[in-house]
Amino acid sequence: MKAQIEIPKDVVADFCQRHQIRRLALLQKSLTSEADLDLIVEFESDAKVGLLHLARMEKELSEALDRSTHLLTYKGVEKSPNPLFKEAIVDSAVIQYEHE
Repeated sequence: MKAQIEIPKDVVADFCQRHQIRRLALLQKSLTSEADLDLIVEFESDAKVGLLHLARMEKELSEALDRSTHLLTYKGVEKSPNPLFKEAIVDSAVIQYEHE
């Protein structure tokens, strides 16, 4: 499914490279919504990211995209005890950036 909202690829790539993000995806419910953007990120294996850093990243991305954003992590979703939640999140992810 192609995203109906436009997220500048250069802004996302720069953001991901600076924050050691290996993969960033937009959750499907955000594709056509005018509300908040819900994104899921996977960090490089050597990245050290705490909650405060994640909050600063949300703020930075919200300002860059001029739209409120919420970041989930693949690691956090994987730890969820709810298999339906995990499946819904992962299945609805539309990749916006991926670094091999």
